[in-house]
Amino acid sequence: MSRFDQYFLMEEKDILEYVQEKYDFFPKDAQLTCKEIGDGNLNYVFRITDPATGKSVILKHSGVETRARSGRKVDVDRNRIEAEILQRQDALAPGFVPKIYGYDPVMCCCAMEDLKDYTILRTALLNYQTFPKFADQITSYMVNILLPTTDVAMDHKEKKALVKSYINPDLCSITEQLVYDDAVGNFAGKNYVVDALTEYVDREIYQDKALRLEAAKLKFDFMEHAQALIHGDLHSGSIFVTDTDTKAFDPEFAFYGPMGYDVGNVIAHTLFSLVHAEGTLEQDDPRRSAFRAWALDTVYQVVELFRKKFIEKYEQVAADKLARTEGFCEYYLNGVMADTAATTGMELIRRIVGVAKVKDITLIEDEARRAELEKKLLIIAKQLILNRASTLTAADWKSILEGQL
Repeated sequence: MSRFDQYFLMEEKDILEYVQEKYDFFPKDAQLTCKEIGDGNLNYVFRITDPATGKSVILKHSGVETRARSGRKVDVDRNRIEAEILQRQDALAPGFVPKIYGYDPVMCCCAMEDLKDYTILRTALLNYQTFPKFADQITSYMVNILLPTTDVAMDHKEKKALVKSYINPDLCSITEQLVYDDAVGNFAGKNYVVDALTEYVDREIYQDKALRLEAAKLKFDFMEHAQALIHGDLHSGSIFVTDTDTKAFDPEFAFYGPMGYDVGNVIAHTLFSLVHAEGTLEQDDPRRSAFRAWALDTVYQVVELFRKKFIEKYEQVAADKLARTEGFCEYYLNGVMADTAATTGMELIRRIVGVAKVKDITLIEDEARRAELEKKLLIIAKQLILNRASTLTAADWKSILEGQL
C-alpha cells in the first residue's frame, strides 16, 4: 500500500517520492531536485528537475484551503477541472496550452509540461517588452476554444452535460464577490484606494446608482449565462509568452459562462500594462511611446481580430439550424462584444479599488501620478460598462480610450 493512496498536503520532499512512484518521467536512480514555484493563493506548484539531463516537469497540487491559511475552504476538485479543460483546449486549439501528462484524483495533483523557456506575460510587460504576435495568437486561442463549446456548435444535450461537469461554485463565488459585489459596493469593507482617490471613488463608484444597477445586471449575467467553457481568469499572469508563441494556463476558474468575460480580461490587463509604462517611464523615454503604441494597437487588434475570426469560425462550426439564420451571427457576436466591454470595465474597477491589486499599478511609486492614471481608468471603465451596447468595434474603443489615455 502506498502512502499516496490517501490525500494529504504534500511538501517538496513528498513530491520527489511521489513523482518517481506515479510517473516514468525520469530514471529511477535520477538525483532529482524539487522547488515550489507557485505564487498564487490557491495551489502549490512544484518544478521537478533531473539536473543530469535538464528534463523537468510541473506538478500542480491542490490544498483544501487557500495558501494564506485564511480558513477559507476551496474544493480540491478544481485541479481535475483544470486538467480536463486543458486537455479539451489542446484538442480545440493545439499549441496554445501546456500539455497534460496525467491527473491523480486521490492526491488532487496534475502533471503538466514545464514551460520554462516561456515568460509570464505580466512579467514581460512590466519590463516594457512588446509582442507583435500576441493579439493574433490570443484571439485564435479564444475563438477556437470558446465558440465550439457553445450551443451554436454543440449538441445541446452534450453541452448541458459539460455545464454540469464544470460547475465551479467555490471559485465562481470568489469572482462574484471581488469583481462585482466589492467593486461597486465594498460590501466586505476591505477595499483600499490611494488617499487622493478616496472621495472620487466614493462618489463616482460606490454612490453611482446607475453603475451599481449595471453591475448587478452583469453579476447575474455572469452567474446565469452558461454560454461557453471560459477560462475564467485570463489575465496577463495566466499567459506564457515567447517572441513567437503564446500559451494560456491556469484555468482553475473555468466554468460555463459568458465569452466576453475572457476577452474583457485580456483587454483590461493590456490597459494596466499601458498605465504601468505611463506611470514608471519618463516622458522622453523612447520605450514609453513604443509601449503605448503597442498596447493601444493590441487592444484594437484584439477587438477586430476576435470579431473577424469569430465570424469565420461561426460559418465553420454553427450546427444549430436557427443559429444559421441570416443576421443571427451578428446579433450573437454583438452580445459577446458588449459583454467584453463591460467585463473590461468591471475588471479595471475591481483591481483599482478592491483587495486584489496588480503590480502594474502598485509598482507606480509616484502616488499622485498613480492616482491620476487610476482615475483615467475608472472613467474609461464607467463608459465601457454604461455604454457597452454601443462599444462593439475597434473604432468604438478608440473613441473611448484616446479621450483619456
